[in-house]
Amino acid sequence: MKVFFSILSLSILAVVLSYSLGCFYAYAYPMSFKDEIESCADDFSVEGALIASIANVESNFNANALSNKGAVGIMQLMPSTAAWIAGKLDLEYDEKLLYEADYNIKLGSYYISYLINYFKDEKLGLCAYNAGLGMVKEWLKDERYSKNGKLLKIPYKETLNYYNKILKNYKYYKNKYK
Repeated sequence: MKVFFSILSLSILAVVLSYSLGCFYAYAYPMSFKDEIESCADDFSVEGALIASIANVESNFNANALSNKGAVGIMQLMPSTAAWIAGKLDLEYDEKLLYEADYNIKLGSYYISYLINYFKDEKLGLCAYNAGLGMVKEWLKDERYSKNGKLLKIPYKETLNYYNKILKNYKYYKNKYK
């Protein structure tokens, strides 16, 4: 009887832990706007998992997010950058549109695609998404951070933390997005 209760207790504990872990993952890695993300992934040749990772790290998928630096929406786009992207995509631009999920995800997805293609490197593209294209270009010219102008030792703690958070999110989302 003692063995039965031990097995029963362990089984209940396993169910509770499994449920708790599932709740944690649902909270830490939301699956919001999946259709919009997959559409943009196809349109701009970027992995949906990468777009979702950026959206989660930037705003936790909050369409109304506004940073203290003025970045807006799910993908946390600066209005000036968003206006430039909208021009590249031949889309109407109005800063209010940045609070619309599909519009913001479209612009942000195009932008990460642009940055990755610009640098021919995903890591550099992600660093530029966070720190700015001009800053990454400067880092690549600085021998303290890049010996060959292609590989980068990320000098800003904020950008390094951002890059590591994206990688952590990507490991989860890669199994959820095509």
